Amino acid sequence: MAAQGTLPGILRQLSTLGGCTHPIRLDGHRTEYDVDTTTGEIGAVLQHLDSASLPAGQLLVRCNNRRTTRCPACAEVYRRDTFHLITSGLRGGKGLPEHVAAHPRVFATFTAPSFGPVHNRPSSGRTCRCGVHHAQDDEALGTPLDPDTYDYEAAVLWNAHAGALWRRFSTYLRREVAKRAGLSQRRFRDHARVSFAKVAEYQKRGAVHFHAVIRIDGPTGGDTPPPPWATAALLTEAIRAAARKVRVDGPVIDGRTHSFVFGRQLDIRTIRSADFNDGQELTERAVAAYIAKYATKGAETATGALDRPLKFAAELAQLDISDHARRLVRTAWTLGARKSLEHLRLRAWAHMLGFRGHFSTKSRRYSTTLGALRDARAEWRRAQAAAAHPERGSDTTYVLAHWVFAGTGLSSAEAWLAASLEPAPGTEGEPTA
Repeated sequence: MAAQGTLPGILRQLSTLGGCTHPIRLDGHRTEYDVDTTTGEIGAVLQHLDSASLPAGQLLVRCNNRRTTRCPACAEVYRRDTFHLITSGLRGGKGLPEHVAAHPRVFATFTAPSFGPVHNRPSSGRTCRCGVHHAQDDEALGTPLDPDTYDYEAAVLWNAHAGALWRRFSTYLRREVAKRAGLSQRRFRDHARVSFAKVAEYQKRGAVHFHAVIRIDGPTGGDTPPPPWATAALLTEAIRAAARKVRVDGPVIDGRTHSFVFGRQLDIRTIRSADFNDGQELTERAVAAYIAKYATKGAETATGALDRPLKFAAELAQLDISDHARRLVRTAWTLGARKSLEHLRLRAWAHMLGFRGHFSTKSRRYSTTLGALRDARAEWRRAQAAAAHPERGSDTTYVLAHWVFAGTGLSSAEAWLAASLEPAPGTEGEPTA
């Protein structure tokens, strides 16, 4: 590269990736034309970009993968966005008024039921059932005491139905809140709304559980105050009642009928408005940071499983993963071959131990959206570029572009150069709103 005189150019191109380690490579071109606002005629070329003329020979764009194990830089952007999404629903901002901080809010954790005893660290300080005091980093934690009796089938199917279980819970929760307010479902919508934001996290045993911020608002959402009867205590009671009642019927496999409920462990804590108070109460900042942290993690972080899909079952024998994770993945793969379960797409999601869908979700009125945050960031980049090149300014432009996928990742030389770079201005420290 140095001999060809492309080294400074390749450094500039790599620096725009903001540290992305697995960018998408595109072939194509983009041309921007000036447009006469009076006649509508297309005029001079303002900018032209051809991938073949770039130092890397292709356009490189960030992968935007949310997983830390795949791309730490892009996962960090996702984590920040999630943090701001959660925070705006707790404090206001980004379209919500500050008085949303006075609405009843709780932080709830919903777990999966037991599929068999596993190695653990009892909070009482006692030894595990195996008679050992496990260290916090002991690889045995979360693995079955007896793998041959552990219910791998139910564990995988519970993950596959966890999203449906949450959706049904949210319906039950609105009913329970309305009942405690003495309102019918129809009248409830005229008085209040239940909003939430949640993230899925894997326990060490490989079962998904949910962390959620749940809030009571006025009838149009966070921009209106809740009615006087709405309290954190009422919300807590309604959550417990809904979690006890909710159930999703599952498939019948070899004569065995599966149904899915939440586990008995349900933790609900009121969120306070203060940022810092000596760690005595659950604060807004602590909740947002906690949820955002888990938005970038998957099954691979907790269980030592995979961070990408399997193509063939034979790959399992060659992978360096735990025996427990291997059995969960194999169970998902085997169940995925059943015609009656094809709607669950268990083979496509075997690396996620059966769980599919988005890891972080929210109700419509909880706060801003990840899309809105991305749009704001893109607009900020455009403004930065326009300020750097005022001569290119035009009130109206016409853009003609054509791009095709050409691959992913960096060459060994590009990866070596990228590792030595600081992110370019406007790629790492840019705002998320």
